[in-house]
Amino acid sequence: MCQLMGMNCNTPTDFTFSFKGFARRGGETDKHEHGWGLAIYEGRGLRTFHDPLPAAKSRIADFVSQYPIQTLNMMAHIRYATQGTVSLENVHPFQREMWGIQWSFAHNGEVPKFTGKDFKKFPRLGRCKELFYYPVGETDSEAVFCAILNALRAEFPILPTLPNLYETIQRLCAEIVEGEEDTTILNFLLGCGKFTQFAYSWPGKRPGSKVWNGLFYTIRKPPFATATLKDVDYAVDFTTCTNPNDRVAVIATAPLTSNEEWREFKKGELLMFDNGWGYSELYDCHEVEQQGRGLVSNNMPKQCGGCPQAQSGFNAPTLLRNLVDEYFREQGQADSSSSSSSSSSSILPFAKEGADLGCGSGCSGLAFRDCVTRLTGVDISPEMIDRAKLRGCYDNLLVGDIETAIQDANSKFDIVF
Repeated sequence: MCQLMGMNCNTPTDFTFSFKGFARRGGETDKHEHGWGLAIYEGRGLRTFHDPLPAAKSRIADFVSQYPIQTLNMMAHIRYATQGTVSLENVHPFQREMWGIQWSFAHNGEVPKFTGKDFKKFPRLGRCKELFYYPVGETDSEAVFCAILNALRAEFPILPTLPNLYETIQRLCAEIVEGEEDTTILNFLLGCGKFTQFAYSWPGKRPGSKVWNGLFYTIRKPPFATATLKDVDYAVDFTTCTNPNDRVAVIATAPLTSNEEWREFKKGELLMFDNGWGYSELYDCHEVEQQGRGLVSNNMPKQCGGCPQAQSGFNAPTLLRNLVDEYFREQGQADSSSSSSSSSSSILPFAKEGADLGCGSGCSGLAFRDCVTRLTGVDISPEMIDRAKLRGCYDNLLVGDIETAIQDANSKFDIVF
């Protein structure tokens, strides 16, 4: 099957290092020799390169691997044809304009629901009643892309916020897989502008094949080190060519380097990449939206992402904190007629030691910080712990699970959330 590569950054970065190794898999170190393509976001524009020749032998690919185009968001694809002829129209990434935004899509896998039929007979996802986008080529990949766009177009008459978009894409992926869970392989990258890229994985192996088709990612961030490519004898010391604030997320079908830590996507996992981080919680997507990094269009009005209703709908930690405050207000009114007892703020903090299990990026820590004297955050993801550190609301942060918190020397917690 095909292979994918994506990159998402917090500062404009060139992709030549990762692409140099990735392109070797297009007919040299692997058999993906039926074409390759690149989609690179530059402002509101999308620069693309496509070639039906093997990437390892393509003069265009050789040129691109030496041309340091800087971007916040890009994707690449090398093809091994299982559906459709070896021709330019079947080369990924595919692109379409929707809502005045350039969308791009690259896929690895096989999707039975979108295989071997007239496109008009394929399932219509979500609320889609009529077709607007049609595939040009013959692949199930392009058919899936068009089906997703048709569903999004039917779902949103105005530009959606990131949490709404995340939630909808997640639901559409479940629709695609439903009923064909054992035979579907659906790994894709979906770009929707200069900031944002979605990545989804429903991994698997084709019948009779030993090749596992999934998705992995790594995040390059300080302290930087030397990275060595797997597919070519080449390494870069990133301490010599980065700044202290740089951060780059690299996504690939299989790890591109031999000495970096790569995490495999869970089955059915959807991540939204922005600013060099991967997000999977709606309140994180909402926070990114509030930073002005949502979808950008000159032609479509946008959902109200800043109104109280929208904020509360995607901010579970704040909702939970409001429930705690309401409980203490009711308790205070029941226990005493004194106005000094009618608010939880009059008795804060109400616990000495607190533990935020599965703290993620730290939104819960912010919401409950003033409830405890000392707050410990615990998460199994080192990158989440790194993001939680930036909040400045934890006294202690641990990488691990619940047992890690229990075994910690200072783990006599009065409250756990």
